[in-house]
Amino acid sequence: MTPHPTRAAALARLAQFLPAAGRRYAETRNADDGPASGGRSNVSELSPWLHAGLIGEPEVLEAVLGQHSPRAAEKFIAEVFWRIYFKGYLEQRPAIWDDYCTGRDGALAAVARNAGLQRAYAEATEGRTGIEAFDVWAQELIQTGYLHNHARMWFASIWIFTLKLDWRLGADFFLRHLMDGDAASNTLSWRWVAGLHTKGKHYLARADNIARYTAGRPGGALAADGLAEDAEPLSEAQDYGRQKLDLPAPVNAADLAPPFALLLHDEAAHHAPLALPAAPALVIGAARPGVRAPGTVGALATGFANGAVASGMAEAATAFACPATEWRAGDPLAALLAEAGVSRIAVPHLPTGWTRDALWPDIAPLAAQGRVVTILGDLDRATWPHAKAGFFGVAKAMDSLLAECAITGA
Repeated sequence: MTPHPTRAAALARLAQFLPAAGRRYAETRNADDGPASGGRSNVSELSPWLHAGLIGEPEVLEAVLGQHSPRAAEKFIAEVFWRIYFKGYLEQRPAIWDDYCTGRDGALAAVARNAGLQRAYAEATEGRTGIEAFDVWAQELIQTGYLHNHARMWFASIWIFTLKLDWRLGADFFLRHLMDGDAASNTLSWRWVAGLHTKGKHYLARADNIARYTAGRPGGALAADGLAEDAEPLSEAQDYGRQKLDLPAPVNAADLAPPFALLLHDEAAHHAPLALPAAPALVIGAARPGVRAPGTVGALATGFANGAVASGMAEAATAFACPATEWRAGDPLAALLAEAGVSRIAVPHLPTGWTRDALWPDIAPLAAQGRVVTILGDLDRATWPHAKAGFFGVAKAMDSLLAECAITGA
């Protein structure tokens, strides 16, 4: 299944998956049965649309709880909260992202200098290692722009502990090809597998586990011979202390007195999940998928991001009966606003990561002038303070967070 980068496609996929979001998801979610033309039946595959902001976590949870009890849907609800947890965790430790980028660039430079490393890296990224499961996933990632979550963990583990390649090279490979490539989820998941997120606790892929959960593939279970069985977790000297969250207040109509512009970007490509209290006079679209990584970003990831923002711009322009324009990289945002006769701009929160890196330098001067209103959803605002350490802090608060945000499915 190649998802269409539209909100309508996201809602259709959600409706298709809803019957399986309860006990069936809990019982079958770990199985990687391979890509299917109509979508995998045991997982939602909503992540590309969620990452792009074409659909929001609150409305997904609301829909699921409309058909399943909180107990029956607990595993799926937790999976949604993992996405929010990772975002909140990285917001409180932005140096992790900065150090990842620096380390990634250093690792790529090391590959360029070393012929043996070049060969190993090429074999891994082209699916030519001789480890069947790993090679299938490498090719599947490039061809589909997606991997099952369990496969991502196995892949990362083999990359780090069997192939002994720098984890940041693998995280970069994922970001270049995943349609749902997310700075927080991707970086922190790779760190978790490596033993850096929860210090000393790493994830070792096992051939028998891979065979068990890939048995439903059309060609049968995937083989994974020669995996490292007794590798030590990675370690690092850096200790990333938590910084205080500075969250924007909820936005009301007075904050968005017209005329104002609405910015749609790679992680907030549609107006509907934003629940704006007033209508913008201008919609601005800013897609920047090319800045995810220093290398070439895959065609599927690029196409989905560009398509999501383009579809979001068109639908917002229709919904609000206002013009829409593209903000291209290198163009001054202030001049774009001045040309439209608009002084203020509503900006969906720019999360720590490549989206913020790409857009904030041009937005910051306007923010310093008091011309930027930042939009952050209630569920993020409520959940992020619980993302202080491990996921447990969020997990034990899920019921209260759903109640606080009036997500009941009623």
